[in-house]
Amino acid sequence: MHVAAPRRRAAAVAAGLGCLVLPLVASGPKAVASPPLAAGTMAAAPYEYLGWGNPQKPTDVMAATGVKWFTLAFILSDGGCNPKWDGSRALTGGSDQSAINAIRGAGGDVVISVGGWSGNKLGEKCSSASALAGAYQKVIDAYHLKALDIDIENTEFSNATVRKRVVDALKIVKTNNPGIVTYVTMGTTPTGPDANGKDLIKKGAAAGLANDGWVVMPFDFGGHSGSMGSATVSALEGLKAAVKSAYGYGDDTAYRHIGVSSMNGKTDEAGETVTTGDFQTILGYAKQHHIARYSFWSVNRDRQCGSGGSGDSCSGVSQAPYAFTKIVVQYTG
Repeated sequence: MHVAAPRRRAAAVAAGLGCLVLPLVASGPKAVASPPLAAGTMAAAPYEYLGWGNPQKPTDVMAATGVKWFTLAFILSDGGCNPKWDGSRALTGGSDQSAINAIRGAGGDVVISVGGWSGNKLGEKCSSASALAGAYQKVIDAYHLKALDIDIENTEFSNATVRKRVVDALKIVKTNNPGIVTYVTMGTTPTGPDANGKDLIKKGAAAGLANDGWVVMPFDFGGHSGSMGSATVSALEGLKAAVKSAYGYGDDTAYRHIGVSSMNGKTDEAGETVTTGDFQTILGYAKQHHIARYSFWSVNRDRQCGSGGSGDSCSGVSQAPYAFTKIVVQYTG
């Protein structure tokens, strides 16, 4: 067991980590303009965490893999109901904005992820759904976003009051931003969402939230049978059943409202490894059912470890650079 917060979910809390991004982006942020629609698809938008794990320059990743969309992590509370990168860096005017400008300048675009495992959560710090929606809106307005990911974990996920607050806030966001795509990302068991996850989906349906993708993270299982690819398929089938039941969807519609965010290579659990073969299994499933999203944690880790390499910046398995990204980018919805 890892004593520290899991790598997939850990959010940087030291403000000094923000300096890791500075060499990776152009100097001097430009004003944020409404971007043209990027090539590629937001359905394949792997996570990159620019404040953590010696991140690669996003435009280099784009050139090497053909990926166009990134999910950038994480927006947290600054201690109150106010969003900041890692809870410490301003939304605009800094290195994060410069990185987004560079991605868009190269023909790409971004989904921004709110939450993660560690740090202060907006869902808990904002006292009402309307206040939380206002915090989400600040992020949307800062970057003229087409898509927003709520990565609901840890205490934010386990609290029924907060789960409802998140759902109700997202409904306000969908009303106020016609056409915006929303994802809700959560942990899972090998057979699908746990009781908290099922409750979250039911709350969404009861509130009339037209969420585009209910997304599970099929790793850190605490035990599973078979390959991680087959365990992921099992988890997704359980998710599809939960979404179908809550919303009254038919099978095809239910599949189109689920998604997956895997983890590449060694996970936070000893003996649990997700291989490129597992990613191919997931890709086949995604293509068969036209799921809403195929992502993974993370681009930062999509390279082989060197001597003394850290799991925060490499996969822990033998691989070619960007082997996992190159599989995910084949998914087009």
